[in-house]
Amino acid sequence: MSLIKKLAGETMIYGLGSILPRVLNFIIVTPYFTRILRESKGDYATHGSMYALAGFLVILLTYRMETAFFRFGSKDGGLERTFSTASIAIIGTTTLGFLFLFLNASFVAGLVTKPEDALYVRLISTFVIFDVLSALPFARLRLTNRPLRFSYLKLINVGVTIITLFFLLEGLPFLESQGIEWADRWYDKSYQLYFIFLSNVIASGVILVCLLPEYKTLKWQFDSVLFKKMLIYAAPLIVVGLAGMVNQVLDRILVQKQISDDLAGVYNACIKIAVLMQLFITAFNYAAEPFFFKQADSKDSKQTYALVGQVFTMVASTVFLGIMLYIDIAQLIIDASFRGGLNIVPIMLLAYLFNGLYYNFSIWFKVTDRTIYGAYIATGGAVFTIGLNVLLVPKIGYVGAAWAAFACFGFMATTSYLIGRKYYPIPYPIGRMIGYIVFAILIYGVSHFVRPILPNLILILMVNTILLLIYLGVLYQLEKKMIHAILKG
Repeated sequence: MSLIKKLAGETMIYGLGSILPRVLNFIIVTPYFTRILRESKGDYATHGSMYALAGFLVILLTYRMETAFFRFGSKDGGLERTFSTASIAIIGTTTLGFLFLFLNASFVAGLVTKPEDALYVRLISTFVIFDVLSALPFARLRLTNRPLRFSYLKLINVGVTIITLFFLLEGLPFLESQGIEWADRWYDKSYQLYFIFLSNVIASGVILVCLLPEYKTLKWQFDSVLFKKMLIYAAPLIVVGLAGMVNQVLDRILVQKQISDDLAGVYNACIKIAVLMQLFITAFNYAAEPFFFKQADSKDSKQTYALVGQVFTMVASTVFLGIMLYIDIAQLIIDASFRGGLNIVPIMLLAYLFNGLYYNFSIWFKVTDRTIYGAYIATGGAVFTIGLNVLLVPKIGYVGAAWAAFACFGFMATTSYLIGRKYYPIPYPIGRMIGYIVFAILIYGVSHFVRPILPNLILILMVNTILLLIYLGVLYQLEKKMIHAILKG
């Protein structure tokens, strides 16, 4: 149980670095964006599509060397050799990738939005390159158990982003209004989206500079035999990563392509609320991935993985319920003009919850080096995503995209669990895990049913708080023994 307590502690620390910055982003940046772009929802849709592109580029250019680094760098005496080999490879391929993207920006922009957005592609490519070059140093921090430095740098990232953003979008126009000549040359209201991307470029560049000390240990020795092993291990995970990005962000591009830009902007904004679940899953994954690899050779590893999966499901179900019971507060992060799509939030929350279960269930093919199965499963999920988006979005709009995400992640979690039972059976208490989720949905259903008969928001929130306490109380009574054992460590 002490291992679970340690994992929970590291998840909380990583949460400071992944959740807190993004929560600050939600509290400050998302409301700001949806307000300054309220008259141009199409720009907000382009914003979402360009970040979808960024996600694909990161997967392509890192080609899952971080996971291969965890696998081979966690072995005795392999840390420095693995880090050096992977870093040299990443630096070389990233340079080539940047040149290609910069020279073919119009073509790439045409695939995502329209060729005239080439400048946005160049900006996106620039901060992606900075992020890719930061990926292995960040992975090194995780593998060497330095979550505080990891979180500290993530906080700096969001801090620089916010400061730069407000200077460009608020400071420059104020200086222009005061007759400052250089501000007048720099500022143009039509550059709002450009400034948003530029703030990310500056922040990512600052973080890369801060991570340069991690490269001090680089011996500039390239082990071709090791790299071949790493590449063989990571190759299926590239497919997993790309398919995963298809499953997580392609819907934003497909929605924009198939329906109006304004509706696509509403969809992108409402997803921001559901992504609160994804933030928790991201923090968990930052801590869990190196943890899982370190436990792989332990005699109790399977029991540990099962317990982690159970605890994850309890917490994720509580996150789902907490967001939905307090949706009246959560919705305030987006402008009122974007709130017409709130009906997709519970669907997307459950979709992301299943994505988190997939991360848990997928450990079997990573620790047994059967990563090819991960490629098969993720590709199947991508087929669901593309097929259902193309089929449903023209008929029922962006709600179809939400159901496509739910079907995709549900398929991936279920398939990974079932195949894992054959090759690496982990004794997940699957009945209890399903029970947590179903009970959370039922509690939300009660709230949804009684809401229309409650006279005001205060009473709604009071009733929902009682419902949340009932849920937590039942979970505590069911799992009292396990909870106490974890807390005692």
